[in-house]
Amino acid sequence: MRWLLLVAAAFALTASAADISGTWKGVADTPAGKIERTFVFKVDGNKLTGETTSEMTGKSTITDGKVDGNKVTFTLTMSVQGQDFKLNYTGTIKGNEIALHAESEDGQLKVDYSVKKVS
Repeated sequence: MRWLLLVAAAFALTASAADISGTWKGVADTPAGKIERTFVFKVDGNKLTGETTSEMTGKSTITDGKVDGNKVTFTLTMSVQGQDFKLNYTGTIKGNEIALHAESEDGQLKVDYSVKKVS
């Protein structure tokens, strides 16, 4: 019986969402040059909200965010030169670092970030 409880407890810990709440920063190489982006994540259970800022696109709100174990997904809607577009993000959390991949809805723009927690 004890063994079963230990296995159940271990499974519950691995299935829970990582708490990545806080400020994270990273730089990505893009066709337009290097872009530094700051992410401010807020996690409630497995729901992810917050905002992000960069010099190129300004401030954007995180929507459709989810944290599932060490995986994270969310969407940003940005405006560049009056044109709105969405980037869908997926990522893997590894301690105080998150490897993020962003892709536009049409698949034409792909950006990879490695962001680190700063606070």
